[in-house]
Amino acid sequence: MKSLPIVAIVGRPNVGKSTFFNAIIGRRISIVKDTPGVTRDRIYADSTWNGKSFTLIDTGGIDTLSDDVLLSQMRTQAQLAIDTADVILLFVDARDGLLNQDMEIANMLRLANKPIIPVVNKADHQELAQNAYEYYALGLGDPIAISSTNLLGLGDLLDEIVKRFPEDSDTQQDQNAIQVAIVGRPNVGKSSLVNKLLNENRVMVSNIPGTTRDAIDSLFVHENGTAYNIIDTAGIRKKRAIEDESIERYSVIRSLSAIRRADVVVLMIDAQDGVTQQDTKIAGIAKNEGKASIIVINKWDAIEKETGTFEKFRLEVLEKLNFISYSPTLFISALTGQRTHMLFETIDKVYAQAGKLIPTGLLNDCIGEAQLNLQTPLIGGRRLRIYYATQTGSFPPSFLMFVNDETLLHFSYERYLENQLRKSFGFEGTPIRFSLKERKEEDE
Repeated sequence: MKSLPIVAIVGRPNVGKSTFFNAIIGRRISIVKDTPGVTRDRIYADSTWNGKSFTLIDTGGIDTLSDDVLLSQMRTQAQLAIDTADVILLFVDARDGLLNQDMEIANMLRLANKPIIPVVNKADHQELAQNAYEYYALGLGDPIAISSTNLLGLGDLLDEIVKRFPEDSDTQQDQNAIQVAIVGRPNVGKSSLVNKLLNENRVMVSNIPGTTRDAIDSLFVHENGTAYNIIDTAGIRKKRAIEDESIERYSVIRSLSAIRRADVVVLMIDAQDGVTQQDTKIAGIAKNEGKASIIVINKWDAIEKETGTFEKFRLEVLEKLNFISYSPTLFISALTGQRTHMLFETIDKVYAQAGKLIPTGLLNDCIGEAQLNLQTPLIGGRRLRIYYATQTGSFPPSFLMFVNDETLLHFSYERYLENQLRKSFGFEGTPIRFSLKERKEEDE
């Protein structure tokens, strides 16, 4: 699966970037999807315009009039936008006219050699819209005048954005290879693990530049005969003075891109830090995208151990990542190679589980037995009746159930059904999805 194009909104403070983001996501786009666990940040959302989907990023303001520390932050923010985006929107304020700050930001972005659209925001009436001509001086092509507040010109801007999306470069990938994304916070050892895996296990390898973002694809055939494409999301390569939270936010976006292309997601966690909030966000993305996943605790060699250390840590991980408790957990050291040989075996296993197809007869036997063992709960004096079930897809395993009333499926009973399917058929490492379709009882 190819990753969605990423559109970054960049500019100095108070030019209306967030207003534009909210207007597009809330009012003008046909499809919007928020990922559980990251809505508080509200830095990105998925949208579609004229049948073309993309991820829109709302970045912080770049202030070129600040002291040295903030200048460093400014450069980092600009670099993050450059590294991450396929299309960059440089926002300016029609009421202020062209400022030196706008020109400095434009000069930074120009070095990226990526499509940049000058957006003259707050052009609330015709006279202000005429000010857009001044911004030809940026040397970035035709400026587009809009008003995010009044929803003026947004369609024209969106048309120009989707014209600049890159062509799908995933045709370079071996479609028979298992796509494996190594994701996690910066500095948890992702690149070290990739290097260890490639140096010790490859038969042949070729590097393919990341399609658009800070990711490297390594396609190789393992000594077991299976082809893999390892997607390494390297995170922020150059550290600069910036709040860790901002770096962490961008790591989520890079992880999102890699996860979407993957068949199996390897979530790396630093044993010295334990499971952080950012880890739970990335895990939530993997679950939301329907990807099989493996939890890898790295730097286990650096932990002082005593009786019960392993089990205690394992239970803490399961507690904080209980929503992906179906994922196997490995404790490794990418530095020493401890247990890294077990990763490919685990990848193969969860990949097979995610692609598993259950015969309809066996599936309905399981669902029927589940209903006999535990009756569906009463809701408003009525009970859910499941007449029939069938598997509609894999990666992830997806099941359609014909029922008397869709509203009667309580989340606790859905979880019970999921547990029964796992008990009967495995599905280790992969989420399971249910969908319902109402069928009148007399139709049965």
